[in-house]
Amino acid sequence: MSESPTVEAAQHPVPDDRRQRHVDWLLEVTQIPTAAGRERRVIDWIDAWVAAREGVSKHSDAHGNFELRLSGAPETDHPVYFTAHLDHPAFVVEEVRDAELILSFRGGVMSDYFPDAPIRVHHTEDGFVEATIVEEHDPDGTEWSETETRPFKMYRASCADASDVSVGDIGTWELPEAQIIDDEFGGIIHTNACDDLAAVAAALCALDEIRLAQAGGAEKTDVRVLFTLAEEIGFVGAIGASKDGFMPKGSRIIALENSRAFPDSPIHGGPIVRVGDRISVFSPELTGAVAKVAERIAGGPATPKASQKQSEMPKWKWQRKLMAGGACEASVFCAYGYCATCVCLPLGNYHNMANLGAVQDGTFEGTPRVGREHVGIDDFHGMVDLLIGCGMDLPQSPGFVERVEKLWDERKFVIGS
Repeated sequence: MSESPTVEAAQHPVPDDRRQRHVDWLLEVTQIPTAAGRERRVIDWIDAWVAAREGVSKHSDAHGNFELRLSGAPETDHPVYFTAHLDHPAFVVEEVRDAELILSFRGGVMSDYFPDAPIRVHHTEDGFVEATIVEEHDPDGTEWSETETRPFKMYRASCADASDVSVGDIGTWELPEAQIIDDEFGGIIHTNACDDLAAVAAALCALDEIRLAQAGGAEKTDVRVLFTLAEEIGFVGAIGASKDGFMPKGSRIIALENSRAFPDSPIHGGPIVRVGDRISVFSPELTGAVAKVAERIAGGPATPKASQKQSEMPKWKWQRKLMAGGACEASVFCAYGYCATCVCLPLGNYHNMANLGAVQDGTFEGTPRVGREHVGIDDFHGMVDLLIGCGMDLPQSPGFVERVEKLWDERKFVIGS
């Protein structure tokens, strides 16, 4: 793997040994089986992480969402939040029938990927049984009641021995072991579930670096991490936290995501400051403030201006994009009156759907199969850098008014008095 990215203008550059520790956490977290409403394994990992360090406290809401805070930091009405969800599209066992399982699939994956797909049903912390999806299952029609529709599809799976399987167990796609594949940009992690567990890891890495900086004398700021449940079936945890006002109304919320990479938002292009999604445009002032931090770290804009060459761009990369194909919790927070935006990692094999573009446009030949999700290690480090910068010194505004006022003062002479 190549050297860690150098952040020349960062307030808090991360040493290489801690960069490696961050990658270790990334590998561990993204291999944990999780599903909407069945996030316990990830929560246990985070609880152990919190217990292993001083100065981090946990606070839960009525719905199972929880936030982490740094002790000794001022408690204000306008904290900065990093948020990430703890679930990933996966199966949950609803019924066990001898050598057959009935499973719900909680998340968004095209139906093409399910026929005869091998899966693993995790019945203990380390144990699993193998099963194969047989067909979609609809035992009682499409209605749950007169007013509700089923929020996820059901499937039948064959299983040679289901004696150890229980209702509520998680089923995941059968995938190769996680690995980091080196390339010229520092490597790509190929793993079970980047969305959104890579963001979970990034949030913890950033919080830990801020904790260490504050212990070393840096200014104490009110920065918190919020972890939400059941995002993949409709932002359920984020809605509950917002409805209850779990976060102070003056909070500035930076939702963290993994978004499908495209040619104009590529892997190795840096973390993406996301200005909006297919539902909404996020809070412009906060989006601009996060972009200002990115510019401060990079020493320049996300893309070259017309007067610049690509070779003149800074080495620390970042992107600023409208991610119009998906939706994220930032839209939920905005809908409930919060100031919110999003930072995301460009993601390969979105929701484990390999060759997704070809499957969508009908050019894929054969039976579509799932694959490991993947993100760039450099992009991950970049997200951590950006969150550290936002947590330690997030401007109140992007300062654009000041810039245009300065332009007016300097150049109004060209149009007269």
